[in-house]
Amino acid sequence: MSEINSLLHAGLLVSDLARAKAFYEAVLGLKLYPNRPGLPYPGEWYELGNGQQLHLMQLPNPDAGSPRPEHGGRDRHIALGVKDMAALASRLDAAGVTYTASRSGRAALFCRDPDANTLEFVEVG
Repeated sequence: MSEINSLLHAGLLVSDLARAKAFYEAVLGLKLYPNRPGLPYPGEWYELGNGQQLHLMQLPNPDAGSPRPEHGGRDRHIALGVKDMAALASRLDAAGVTYTASRSGRAALFCRDPDANTLEFVEVG
């Protein structure tokens, strides 16, 4: 049995922190974690609940410009739980963010942030 029992945070590379913040805060509605330590690069941390966080890091991306699959479910991604999938879809639509439904038949959708990082959303109640 593994000693690993949780995912504490996921880190995503972004090229323009202000643009990423606009997406994660205004479109997705995430709230900043106020105690990010002084690191030698720009970034933000977001609290996801239960001690979990999402870290944005403005650093060079070695994969920038690499072709990505059309459907995010066939790309590396992180999955985030949402309380109301219809409300999230409405926010994405209002912001002009394209997304695709899960091709597995699950109630999930995938979109990309402004830096082509793939996000999966699953309704968890």
